[in-house]
Amino acid sequence: MLDQSWGDRLFNAVNIAMLTIITLIVLYPLVFVLSASISNPEAVLNGAVWLWPQDINFDAYFKIFNNKDILIGYGNTILYTVLGTAINVVMTICAAYPLARKDLFGRNAITLLIVFTMFFSGGLIPTYLIIKQLGMLDSIWVMIIPNAVAVWNIIIMRTFFQQSIPPELEEAAMIDGSSHMQTLLRIVLPLSLPIIAVMVLFYAVSHWNSYFNALIYLDSRELFPLQLVLREIVIQSDAGDLVKLQSESAARMKMTVEGLKYAVLVVANLPVLLLYPFLQRYFVKGMMIGALKG
Repeated sequence: MLDQSWGDRLFNAVNIAMLTIITLIVLYPLVFVLSASISNPEAVLNGAVWLWPQDINFDAYFKIFNNKDILIGYGNTILYTVLGTAINVVMTICAAYPLARKDLFGRNAITLLIVFTMFFSGGLIPTYLIIKQLGMLDSIWVMIIPNAVAVWNIIIMRTFFQQSIPPELEEAAMIDGSSHMQTLLRIVLPLSLPIIAVMVLFYAVSHWNSYFNALIYLDSRELFPLQLVLREIVIQSDAGDLVKLQSESAARMKMTVEGLKYAVLVVANLPVLLLYPFLQRYFVKGMMIGALKG
């Protein structure tokens, strides 16, 4: 092992110190929310919980899994995420693959038109009127179709196809009689697992955290996603701060909502935290190769 100079040792020490600080900053909110979710709500409200749980109990979790609105919201979010992500990935592949081929007529003009929509949109009211005329108001499709494809992800996937799939491979397949669809399904996609995994993670997290479309376009509570239910719980908790808790029942309600708030945060984010480790090995490779290179 080579001896390190004084400057190298100082550089490594500063890097380790900075990474340690950043790690603590990232981990502390996660540990606090987890501790607060299994602590006595009274201890949380009094500020007794700052890292480790106090008076451990799981009442908030029992209340969550007995709450009809939360369970329905959870089911709706899973449906929107699975169905929406599948449509997103298919649409992105269908847009990115032709744009990656140099023999596509008008490829640059089509790319410019697509990129134009990244910077200029119709606005909220025209979008609302279009969705209303299409009959998608208060339906599950309003949570999926308007965001069926993201321009930024198309560009990332197109760049991946251009940089990672040798044109000679596709030409050899064509000479052997393969059609464009067969080439895409049998050659290109099996070699594109890293970027597909990245797209699945991007779109799935976006759908899982989405609540704005539901807030604008949904009226039926049975269609609400989990994030909208969570938002109502957080608003109830904040509204309680504005009311003087003079009665015992009001104080008990405030403690119940406080415990539920942290428990729902854990339950709502757990699937995404569990999904990431399985996709992490593809994530770095897919992002590095798919990144913009002019």
